[in-house]
Amino acid sequence: MEFLTQAAQFILSLSILIVLHELGHMLPARWFKTRVEKFYLFFDAGFSLFKFKKGDTEYGIGWIPLGGYVKISGMIDESMDKEQMKEPAKPWEFRSKPAWQRLIIMIGGVTVNLVLGYLIYIMMLFVWGADYLPNENVKYGAHLSHEVFEDYGFKEGDLITAVDGKEVVEFGEASKQILIDGAKEVTVLRDGREQFIAIPDKIVEDILRLNVKGIFSEWRTPNIVDSTLKNDYAEIAGLKKGDSIVGINGIETPFYVDFKNEIKNHKSTTVNIKFFRKSKLDSLNIQVNEEGLIGYIAKNPSEILKFEHKEYGFLESIPAGIVEGTNTLTNYVKSISLLFSKEGAKQIGGFGTIGSLYGKVWDWQRFWGMTALLSIILAFMNILPIPALDGGHVMFLIYEIISGKPPSDKFLTKAQVVGMVILLSLLVYANGMDIVRWLSGS
Repeated sequence: MEFLTQAAQFILSLSILIVLHELGHMLPARWFKTRVEKFYLFFDAGFSLFKFKKGDTEYGIGWIPLGGYVKISGMIDESMDKEQMKEPAKPWEFRSKPAWQRLIIMIGGVTVNLVLGYLIYIMMLFVWGADYLPNENVKYGAHLSHEVFEDYGFKEGDLITAVDGKEVVEFGEASKQILIDGAKEVTVLRDGREQFIAIPDKIVEDILRLNVKGIFSEWRTPNIVDSTLKNDYAEIAGLKKGDSIVGINGIETPFYVDFKNEIKNHKSTTVNIKFFRKSKLDSLNIQVNEEGLIGYIAKNPSEILKFEHKEYGFLESIPAGIVEGTNTLTNYVKSISLLFSKEGAKQIGGFGTIGSLYGKVWDWQRFWGMTALLSIILAFMNILPIPALDGGHVMFLIYEIISGKPPSDKFLTKAQVVGMVILLSLLVYANGMDIVRWLSGS
């Protein structure tokens, strides 16, 4: 059921982005009296699931959910309609239009995706506001995501307070600055004292190799019982609300993250849980189920650490949403370079990886956040100067505007084939990596 929920969100998100992207091409084409022969959500190789014709345009839904397309008369595209291109150009065809009109038609899809991403961020801030944890409120320090980072001088409980001399305001900012911006030095707060730690390039490779969010994955909070599940092991053993769990079988687990990691080593066994109740140390023997759980809910971190929430009026949300969208685009562009490293290439994923980023339960806030992110990513990827992408067509149109003559149809056809081979190869590689990870369980 969780898989179906994630898949449904991904397909809905993808459908919205594809339809609006293709409308971005079709509407200016219509404005310039260019004939649009087909408008499709998904690809219809061989047959379509649904179609109808209105005017000169056939609208439909294909059976291959890898994208969508508009077929514009007189344009060399993925349809590879060579017969049409052999005939003399008609007044309603793409190739008959001035270069500036063709350029507007080609950048229409990218423009819509970019604007859509910004609009979603604006509306998300207006509707939900923003929640964040100020770095200064992380009073118990952070959890080291892997012991390998101890070799670089970090310790469990450290808190990064500055990156390259710039103060960290929001918890989690430091991870982005190290991974994406190439930070060279951080300041950490350890036992009340500040220390400086150099960041070598290899640390980024380790973050990618270990597939972790950063050097520190999450904040630490005491493991306080908020409630026990009815008739489950914790309740049966006598654990109560307000108990603060601090150990398992003699191993100290002062924070929730410590307990969460240690309890997984004791599946389907009985363990001795040490805890404080009203400042008095006590212990209980509790059965652990096959999933590594004992049946209690820990107090929410928002009740222990002071999170901040900011509401935005409509006018306030506009500049804030634009900043959010711009930061998203900037960080994505910067992160592209990571894909050319050995470990970065291993992180490339296809539809399975993208789908897994959606919530396992339907969460509209997370859904729209992912849709905005994908919209901005699609805008950037589509404008890359690769034949078969919008950016490839734009590149050739700019050449035509500068030189005064277009590339030959023969050249454009060959370039389209090369571009499609590149894109299909990337598609196969990305989704192949998903399959490899699934088979290996990583």
